[in-house]
Amino acid sequence: MAVNNQELVQRAKFAEQAERFNDMVEAMKQLTEINSELSNEERNLISVAYKNVVGNRRSSWRVISSCEHRAANTENAELKVKIAREYRLQIEKELRDICNEVLTLLDKLLIPNAAETEAKVFYLKMQGDYYRYLAEIAIADQATGDTQPEVVDKSCQAYQNAFDIAKEKMNPTHPIRLGLALNFSVFYYEILRAIDKACDLAKQAFDDAVAESQ
Repeated sequence: MAVNNQELVQRAKFAEQAERFNDMVEAMKQLTEINSELSNEERNLISVAYKNVVGNRRSSWRVISSCEHRAANTENAELKVKIAREYRLQIEKELRDICNEVLTLLDKLLIPNAAETEAKVFYLKMQGDYYRYLAEIAIADQATGDTQPEVVDKSCQAYQNAFDIAKEKMNPTHPIRLGLALNFSVFYYEILRAIDKACDLAKQAFDDAVAESQ
C-alpha cells in the first residue's frame, strides 16, 4: 500500500522523537522521491535527519582518528594502529556513502525543483555542508590525493552560490542567511585555514544583521 506525504512526515517526526534517525532518513528520502518540492517543515525534517546520521559518524571518525594517532606511541603499536586504521576506514566509507546520498538528492531532485529563494539557499547551503564533511576526510587522509581539491572546491562553490543569492534576495536577519554565513565561515576556518577571511565573513554577517534590526 502506497504511503502519502502526510504519513511519511508523521513517521519522520515519530522517528525523530524516538531518536531513530536512520528511520527518519528513510521516511524523508521516500518523501523526496515522491515530491521533491518540499515545504519549510519538510526541509527542516530532512536536514535534521541527515545531520544526526552524519553527525554521529563524524564524531566517531574524530574519536577513532585520535585513537589511531595515539596508538602509535603505545605498546603493541603496530597491531593497535592497524585495527584503528581499519575501523577508521570503515567509518569513512559509511560517512562518504551518506554524504554522497544527500548530495545526489540535492543535485538531482531538491535544488532543480526549488522554486522559492529560501528553498534554493537552504539546499545550496546544505550542499556546501556535505561537501565540507567530505573535505574534512579528504584533507586528513593524504591517500585520497586528487579528490581533495575537488570536494573543497565544490563546497566553496555551493556556499558561494548560496551566499550570492542570499545577499541579493534575503534580509540580513533571516535565519537561513545567518546560518549560511556561519557555516561558510567555518569552511574558511577549518578547511581552507583562512582565519582572517572566516572572521571577516562572520563579522560582516553580524554587522549587517545588527544594522538591519536597528
